[in-house]
Amino acid sequence: MSNISTIQVILLTLLSILAGIDPYISGLQLSKPVIAGFLAGIIMGDIGTGLVVGATLQLMVLGVGTFGGASIPDFGTGAIIGTALASASNNGIEFAIGISVPVGLLLVQLDIFARFANLYFLHRIDRFVENEEFDKINREAWFSLIPIALSRAIPVSISLIFGNEVIQAILGYAPDWLMTGLRVAGSVLPVVGIAILLRYLPVQKFFAYLVVGYVLAAYLGVPMMGIALIGFAVAYIYYNNLGNKEVQSISVSTNLSGLEIEDDEI
Repeated sequence: MSNISTIQVILLTLLSILAGIDPYISGLQLSKPVIAGFLAGIIMGDIGTGLVVGATLQLMVLGVGTFGGASIPDFGTGAIIGTALASASNNGIEFAIGISVPVGLLLVQLDIFARFANLYFLHRIDRFVENEEFDKINREAWFSLIPIALSRAIPVSISLIFGNEVIQAILGYAPDWLMTGLRVAGSVLPVVGIAILLRYLPVQKFFAYLVVGYVLAAYLGVPMMGIALIGFAVAYIYYNNLGNKEVQSISVSTNLSGLEIEDDEI
């Protein structure tokens, strides 16, 4: 098993912090699993694993948002841990995804705890407003990011620091049913994610295109890049056809209007 160096632990922990606070300060989408997994893959020197793990987890959160302050599974941090452990243990993509999902679900509880801790800063801001000390409000807003950052940094650092020495022991002592279950879950989750994605797409309207893509992938063995290029070409043709139909519709409407004017003049 390859080790995770101290520099990698520090960089991955910093990545988890940035991903955790990014939605509140910049909107660079660092918390998205596919981006977090890709960056973790760069740090670990295994971009392929990071992309596969991140993209798979990304399917699980399509259409999910933290509306009304709701907490959702933090699959971004899960992608970071899953990518790192997969690269360190060489135990397969399915196992990495199977580990990432429960990590993301666990971090829901930590996110709730972090938001609860932010009430301390909120009450301080209320006092500053009452005392008209408006210059201090911005400072407290920045301080309120500390619980969010710690809720990501602590589990990531613990997993990576202790993972260097004990991950192999855990894998060795873990029962076969648990390891098999994690691998099965990792294999099933992409299917669930794709099903969720199809739920939000106009499948009935573009069912023929869906069949063509399935045939290309399942029977003809066309790689994903080839299918993506074909999909882009089809989308471009469809878009141009829509534009031509709109132009024709406007032209017909203009001609009909002209005919009506001529009839009125007669």
